[in-house]
This record gives sequence, structure tokens and C-alpha cells, in this order.
Amino acid sequence: MRVADSLPVRRMARPDSRTLTTMELQMRAFHALLVVGMLGTGCAGRQVEVTDGPAAQATTSLRVSNTLNQAVNVYVVQRGSETFVRQVPANSTTVLGVPGVSAGATVSLRARTADGTRTYSRDDVVLSGVFAWSIP
Repeated sequence: MRVADSLPVRRMARPDSRTLTTMELQMRAFHALLVVGMLGTGCAGRQVEVTDGPAAQATTSLRVSNTLNQAVNVYVVQRGSETFVRQVPANSTTVLGVPGVSAGATVSLRARTADGTRTYSRDDVVLSGVFAWSIP
């Protein structure tokens, strides 16, 4: 038998596992506040503004007089590409900006009735300033 085995072992007294010291209570409270703060920051909604970019400035305009009894959809055709401009109500005159078409450009104009049964066209239109178009 060894001498170390025969000596009484002295153990340090430990507090009961259900008893918390003041320091432990303070640390738990601190951690709880830290977690709540992180959750509040991480889960909070963000305010975001979504845009399509700067609005294109129209350098040319159309004054469309629609004398039909139904609305027409107005299109500008440039280099074979048809671009919807706006719908013009029945029996009304509306000034439409034409973004993306520079002054002096030669285009074709199309107006299609809202029900799609009739189409009106005007070819070789040079857009500069305000161009007046009467339908039909």
C-alpha cells in the first residue's frame, strides 16, 4: 500500500448545485440581456426603398386625340421594336411623354383599340417637341 493511498482525502466544500452565487446571477442576467438585444437587432425589420432607377426624362411628346368610343393603347415603333406608351381614354385628348426616344428620331405610331379589333398606324413620323396625332 502506498502512503498517498492511506492519507485521508480532503475535499473542498462546494455549494449546493441549486444555489447560485451573486456573481453567477449577474452573469446570467447579463447574458439574457445580451441575447434579447441581439434578437431585437437581428429580427427587427429594415426600412428599404426600392426603385427602378432614375426616371427617364421624355424629350419628345405626343398629343393624341382619340375620337373613338373606346380607349386605345398607344405604341411607338422604333427600329422594329414596339414600345407601349400609354392608354388614351375614349373621346379624349392626352399629351404623352415618349421616354427613350430622342428628339429628331423617325418612328412609327400605332394605336390599338382596347378590345384589340382595330389598329391605326402612322409611319415615318419625326418626333421633335410635341407631335399631334388624331385617331382615327
